[in-house]
Amino acid sequence: MSSELGKLLKMQVFGQSHGKAVGVVVDGLPAGLKIDEEELYKFMSRRKPGTSRLSTQRKEDDRPVFLSGLVDGVTAGSPLCAVIENTDTRSGDYAGLTDLPRPSHADYTARMRYGIDVDMRGSGHFSGRLTAPLCVAGGIAKQILEKENIYVGAHLLSVGNASDEPFPLLPTAGLFREIAAKSLPVISDGAGARMAAQIEAARAEADSVGGVIECAVTGLPAGLGSPMFDGMENRLAAALFGIPAVKGVEFGAGFAAAKMRGSEHNDPYIPGENGRILTSKNDAGGIVGGITTGMPVVVKCAMKPTPSIGKPQRSVRLSTKEPEELIIKGRHDPCVAIRAVPVVEAVTAFTVLDIFMEGKTYGND
Repeated sequence: MSSELGKLLKMQVFGQSHGKAVGVVVDGLPAGLKIDEEELYKFMSRRKPGTSRLSTQRKEDDRPVFLSGLVDGVTAGSPLCAVIENTDTRSGDYAGLTDLPRPSHADYTARMRYGIDVDMRGSGHFSGRLTAPLCVAGGIAKQILEKENIYVGAHLLSVGNASDEPFPLLPTAGLFREIAAKSLPVISDGAGARMAAQIEAARAEADSVGGVIECAVTGLPAGLGSPMFDGMENRLAAALFGIPAVKGVEFGAGFAAAKMRGSEHNDPYIPGENGRILTSKNDAGGIVGGITTGMPVVVKCAMKPTPSIGKPQRSVRLSTKEPEELIIKGRHDPCVAIRAVPVVEAVTAFTVLDIFMEGKTYGND
């Protein structure tokens, strides 16, 4: 069961939701980079549970402990290892789920892949709990990118049928910071109120609701990436699909492009300041031919509704192959998309930094 990501910059995530700890090893960070640990913890606090009525009430501090690779806040060149303790687990809520799998959870597929002894307490290694160490690696990547004037930010574009306004053509780092400071990471506070109402309504009915996260990367130069199977879209999509509950990824206009004509979808080139070439719109999402155009990279992630709901559901007891009704216990997010916003930022930042470190362009004047 290997959970690894990256080429020049590599991460490996380890642990289980109800194990002693979860953690991450990051290899490939250069020595001598100053990391603001308090800023990292502030970033991770956007993801941690128990901070709002709109999220799970599991209480975890989520402060990482660095075992190696960081000395007095400076990268040491050796592999960076960080662990985050699990302190508020209720494993009894998950008793018997290897024999009576929860619909749309990994209980059944994990049993088929790894056998009866797979640890699925709190969903084990498949849990959203594993996104905490993702945010350690991605939060560090964000800080490194910002030293290069490259910024990553995201917001809730929609929850259920309540929608926020999309990012402007050229979002700013200030806008990213403003969104990150809100309890609901949205551009429009009115949209946030409508989303909160949808989440509360689902919770009241012992149900859940999904959402869409829009993420943008600004400051990237043109020319990063590769064609075919190793492009910016390919690498980002593969990484983002590693986030639990992501069921769809699209760039720029995405699936809406299929309803357009070329004359509508094409992004006209225009001259910008300091010799830059820009486009007057960005339906390409900042990527053409797998390579960055210099416009913001814009990606959207569709998050499914939390499968752990309080309503009775049908399942099959695997030991008898007989149908049985299942009522899920425990503490769960009525909308996983809220806490997934910084996770999308983290995974995007880590992948972009990995590609940025490759850094070769060919044939440019």
